[in-house]
Amino acid sequence: VLQYAGFDVRLPMKQLCCGRPLYDYGMLTTAKRLLQNTIRSLQAEIRAGIPLVILEPSCAAVFRDELKNMLPHDQDAQRLSKQTFILSEFLEQHNFRPPKLEKKALVQVHCHHKAVMSADSEQKLLKKLGIDPGVLASGCCGMAGGFGYEADHYDVSIAAGERVLLPAVRAASADTLLIADGFSCREQILQQTGRNAFHPCQVVHMAIDQQQAAKRAAERKA
Repeated sequence: VLQYAGFDVRLPMKQLCCGRPLYDYGMLTTAKRLLQNTIRSLQAEIRAGIPLVILEPSCAAVFRDELKNMLPHDQDAQRLSKQTFILSEFLEQHNFRPPKLEKKALVQVHCHHKAVMSADSEQKLLKKLGIDPGVLASGCCGMAGGFGYEADHYDVSIAAGERVLLPAVRAASADTLLIADGFSCREQILQQTGRNAFHPCQVVHMAIDQQQAAKRAAERKA
């Protein structure tokens, strides 16, 4: 999607982790070391001002929020916090115009996305696709990272999902796109309803594929 939008995309040379699971279990010293390692690995890109585009809101929230609080005197940490974007933010900032998809959709916004960032850019992106985003006022999906996988939290996890999200998914028609930018939200939907939800990036990719298929068909006719 970023290449289609005209960007030269680089990936880190080694696998890096934001450390979100460590925060969840109070392992802050280990989290701090992990973040320092991430900053060292990305130092050249950070200092060059290269934006960091992240698909998972919980990871992006670490760099936008916890990072600058954990390392308040580290200038590279402060720079990285300002250079971190979720995909929809980055595309909106550069006035990206995706092809039309024209679909009906239900949208579940990740908790960290709502808490640390605004969901406005995601809704604007979906509207540009021709999608009328039915954003659910559902609160947490209930999975919450690893929370819903733990036996003593399972009932709470399901109860949270059954408040709004899961009934709405079950009631949605088969041609309604289910969109959720958080991995745990998509996993909760799949496990409890059997339906697949898509990341907004995948939805944009659908539109690009559709446009390119139509172009190839037109060329064959010509």
